[in-house]
Amino acid sequence: MRDVDLPAEFPPVPIGSMIPLTGPSAADGAEFRKGMILAVEELNARGGLLGRRFEPIFADTCRQTAEEVVAAARWLIEKHKVHAIVNGYNIGPQNSEYEPIADAGIIYVHANTLLQHHDTIMSDPERYFGIFMADPADYWYGPGFIKFISWLRDTGQWTPSSDRLAIVSGSKPYSIVIANAMAASAADYGWRVCFGPRIVQTPTTQWREVLEEARAANPAVLANTHFYAGDLAHFQRQFVEKPLDCIVYLQYGATHRSFSDIAQEAATGVIVSSVVGLLRDEMGKRFEARYNARFGEGSTATIGCQSYSNMHHYAVAAAMAGGSGAPGDFEQNRKVAYALKGMIYRSVQGTIRYHPDWQAVVPYPVVTHDPSLGMPHIFYQIHDHRKPLSMIAPEPYNTDRFILPPWMSGKSAAKPAPSNPRGLTNL
Repeated sequence: MRDVDLPAEFPPVPIGSMIPLTGPSAADGAEFRKGMILAVEELNARGGLLGRRFEPIFADTCRQTAEEVVAAARWLIEKHKVHAIVNGYNIGPQNSEYEPIADAGIIYVHANTLLQHHDTIMSDPERYFGIFMADPADYWYGPGFIKFISWLRDTGQWTPSSDRLAIVSGSKPYSIVIANAMAASAADYGWRVCFGPRIVQTPTTQWREVLEEARAANPAVLANTHFYAGDLAHFQRQFVEKPLDCIVYLQYGATHRSFSDIAQEAATGVIVSSVVGLLRDEMGKRFEARYNARFGEGSTATIGCQSYSNMHHYAVAAAMAGGSGAPGDFEQNRKVAYALKGMIYRSVQGTIRYHPDWQAVVPYPVVTHDPSLGMPHIFYQIHDHRKPLSMIAPEPYNTDRFILPPWMSGKSAAKPAPSNPRGLTNL
């Protein structure tokens, strides 16, 4: 896509993006970079921001420690004078980067998926006016997953062998929050936690010990809330060495192409979800086609869509506000924040609508039952490791049905699910 001819006398609008280009989340970081590049190319081809080109500037957050992410934020603000920082996630700094960003008074849009974001924003709304989490918090994965497996059970798509649930967690706070939320919600829907949450020091590729412990509990559902794609691939390969008659759920990282590339046939049947993911509707398919045409078929548009949508949303809000603001221009950036907060934006991921107190996206269907007012918590299943993920929930976005994983016995199978199953939103 070629940029339109923008006036040379107008300086570009510098936009920072803090992404893990190296370290254990580098696979996601590469996609976040692609999403930003594509968004900026599209925006500049349409005239940029009121005639000014966007210029993306990338900072590597490596292992996403607080020190690394804070240093990246300061480098972008102090050296490059960025008007905003827009990216996917950085899991690890626990909001430490909010401080230099709040001091500078610029806009920060991210997908860190942390419940702690709510607490920080509400602790001082004036100070953190420009900081937005463009996806629902990690906590919502827990009750969302419990609702999902209950929906499979209650709609007759799957007959569990028991009410027993085993939970394995990585050692990052993100993973632990999700695991604890699952455990806390289980009994409300008739499930009994028989193992865990068992916290494993991560990153790791060695899962056989914890798998043996989980096997002894004989669960009907086995969930792993760790999120590194490569680590989860090894977990699944080691699981199928001695499989159980249970559903396997793997957190977020299994959406990545690299997970299926490593797990291969062992991936078939795995369920994975994301509170922020690419839809299979007309908008989503057209975006994926553009993304793959730009970066190659081996790319993962369902990851890159995060930074892509965040950048487009920011650009619309800045245009509505009459322009962006450099570091220190609190007045102009408050106008941009007001536009972000007040706008319902339909992205390729679904609806971005910021809660007025949290400044985080509202999830559907666990908080709002209206798909036009919340971002869908998407559940995928891997039907063929060589093909895109199959979206099996929630309605009205689901395009495929649940299938029995190949490692499970026929005893757990129930009647086939309808091509467009109903009921998840009513749980």
